[in-house]
Amino acid sequence: MNFWTDPVNVAAEWLKDVFIGWGMTDPYATALVYLLGAFLLVALVMLLDVFLVWVERKVVARFQDRIGPNRVGPFGLIQPFADIIKLIIKEDITPAGADKVVYNLAPVLSLASVLLLWAILPLSALVYGVDLNVAVLYLVAAGALGTLAVIMAGWSSNNKYALLGAFRTVAQMISFEIPMVVVLLIPTILTGSMSLKTIVERQDIWYVVLTPLGFVIFLISAIAELGRAPFDLNEAESEIVAGFHIEYSGMKFGLFYAGELLHAFTFGGFMAVLFFGGYRFFGLEQIHPLVAVLILMVKALLGYWVIMWIKYTVPRIRIDHMLALNWKFLTPLAFALLVVTAVMHRLLGGTQPWVYALGLFLSNVVLLLAALEILRASARRQRRQEEAVLSAVAETAGH
Repeated sequence: MNFWTDPVNVAAEWLKDVFIGWGMTDPYATALVYLLGAFLLVALVMLLDVFLVWVERKVVARFQDRIGPNRVGPFGLIQPFADIIKLIIKEDITPAGADKVVYNLAPVLSLASVLLLWAILPLSALVYGVDLNVAVLYLVAAGALGTLAVIMAGWSSNNKYALLGAFRTVAQMISFEIPMVVVLLIPTILTGSMSLKTIVERQDIWYVVLTPLGFVIFLISAIAELGRAPFDLNEAESEIVAGFHIEYSGMKFGLFYAGELLHAFTFGGFMAVLFFGGYRFFGLEQIHPLVAVLILMVKALLGYWVIMWIKYTVPRIRIDHMLALNWKFLTPLAFALLVVTAVMHRLLGGTQPWVYALGLFLSNVVLLLAALEILRASARRQRRQEEAVLSAVAETAGH
């Protein structure tokens, strides 16, 4: 093991030896090294979050035929730091009658729920927080903290509009977690493991090829889970003021905003890991661990760009339409896809890779065509019913 091939572990072992040389016992030295590693990861992720603010504003400016940040620093790169200073010096307002402990804890928990996800995100074969054998379950559990933060913020604000906005957002987030969890089981079935690192290592053929329908369901569910357009009812200014965080100001509101941007990029990373081979790319990841990290970051940024593309293109939909899309279409389709994938994986196991890939891909195509045909039949049936009602009303009016 040398610094070139494994820089993170070599640096960790060096620090551990330094701490032991200072008279610290081995368990305490190991714990301190892990603590410093976690602190370094959080610091880098928060710096990345600042960069994402600039990226988001530049991208939306291009979509809306504007320039975006261009005054503070070259290309406006220092503008996010100016915004952070502005948020810090803004007056921190706490509503009268608010539960101060829960009110102040909610934005911290919202951002922490995103940072916790980076503990299981494999940046390369050698750079990762922890290789959990139940990482898929951890992904769902850590994401649930964001839902808890929303209801905490809405309830503790002592504002009925904030509470209603929180109820509506939580209903949306919990609903779309169902198809997301079901789709997360598909890479688990294909790999035979819930470890994200194992999923990447065994992904010789990108899973987006084997289960493109699963990727689409995961993308839609992730956007709804993030609360970004067209599922951005957590803001919905035209309907219910500014949603669950209406009473937050200054840096507390900034934590919600930072958590949303970082969450979107993090889901871009998980899309890369689950469906696009993670840090692997035609053997380039073997050059150096940092090259593998760069590959994953580029894939995550592309996924984040797709999420932004959808956000600034598709208008917001009503909550009844949103929940109907989930419970009447996405959830049944996700369960059907899970069953079909499990059966095809069992039947085609042991065959040639191209036969296996083609069989799974075609099964997705057939399932999608069947689902679209069912939707068309349902639409025709509903149209006939509405036409029959209109005809009856017209005949009654004629008499």
